[in-house]
Amino acid sequence: MNKILDRQAYISVSYRLRKSLEEELNVITQTLARDSYQSFVFVDRHQFLPSQEKEMMQQAMADIDRSVILLAEASDKGSGIGIEVGYAKAKRKPVIYLRKMTAEHSTTVSGISDFQIIYEDVDDLREQLSRVLQAIQRLLTFPEQISSY
Repeated sequence: MNKILDRQAYISVSYRLRKSLEEELNVITQTLARDSYQSFVFVDRHQFLPSQEKEMMQQAMADIDRSVILLAEASDKGSGIGIEVGYAKAKRKPVIYLRKMTAEHSTTVSGISDFQIIYEDVDDLREQLSRVLQAIQRLLTFPEQISSY
């Protein structure tokens, strides 16, 4: 299998707040790249009409299937983020819940995630994400431990 696809990281983010999270997504993408992950931001890659909801969700599921982890930037709550997280979890993919400290907490996304990053600023985000990616690398290296995280 293609090495990049083996290391694809699906980033779930609110379409509505995508532009306001530019700096955070840049830090996430850079941090992932340092650990040899290829970032995949669904809302940046695809555009669908409101009438194409089935096609949109089929595409999201296919993209998650090709990913090894899912990062849910949930500073803005969205049902789409929750659905993507639930699907990734059902597929036994490690899920990282991220949100700004000042944002409203998502009990559902946090409750189903494997790792939580509540960050103050982009430097804090970078530092916490680096530690979580190290933990995930250990899990992906020793998959028999996945059921214990």
